[in-house]
This record gives sequence, structure tokens and C-alpha cells, in this order.
Amino acid sequence: MPEPRAVRFRWAWWLLAYAALGLGLVGIVVPGLPTVPFVLLAAFAAARGSQRLHARLLADARFGPMIRDWQAQGAVSRRAKRLATLSMAVAGAIMLLTAPKPWMAGLGISCMAVVAIWLWRRPEPR
Repeated sequence: MPEPRAVRFRWAWWLLAYAALGLGLVGIVVPGLPTVPFVLLAAFAAARGSQRLHARLLADARFGPMIRDWQAQGAVSRRAKRLATLSMAVAGAIMLLTAPKPWMAGLGISCMAVVAIWLWRRPEPR
């Protein structure tokens, strides 16, 4: 039987799971908005708030392998790393061209650079 605290916050995990999944889906088409971290967060939250959603994410042809690799090994595929880096580069270029102040673009690009470094330091699936 689940502990009372877990049951009490189940709705919050459920809400976080669906919100993160929604942001991840938007990230597929919006440069600069990451998909992978949001889908992984959705799987993490769904495991605590919605077993049905968690099972659907694991069974999904696009997201399932990525989630299983992350859960088992903390690994991210080279293809996902390349796509994320390319998306961040495109977003950085857009920021450089459209930011009202150079420091604003610099702040965003710096954050994306930190994420890219972290991402490339993750192992790749075996």
C-alpha cells in the first residue's frame, strides 16, 4: 500500500507529468525549448502520479527507448545530443539577431552552453 504522503501528492505528480509532457511536445517544433528533459521529467512524475501515463510513455515508439535508457543508465543517445545541440545553436542565432540587448542573448546562450556541456557529458546507451 502506498504511503499516505505519496497518495496525498499524487495529483501534483499527475499535473507535473502532463505539464512537462505538454512542454516537451511543444519543444518538438519550437527551437530552444528542449524536448528530452521535459519528456524525462514527465516520465519521472508519471511514475509517481499516473501509472497509466507512465506505461504509455514507456511503450511509445519515440519516447520509450529514450526514457528506458535514462532510467537504466542515465544515458542519452548521440542522435538526441546532436539534435539538442543543433536546436540550441539555432535558438542562439535567433537570440543574437532579435535580442534587444546583447547581454540578453548572451545570458540565454550561456545557459544553453551549460546545458550542452552537461548533456555531452552524459553516457550514451550501451
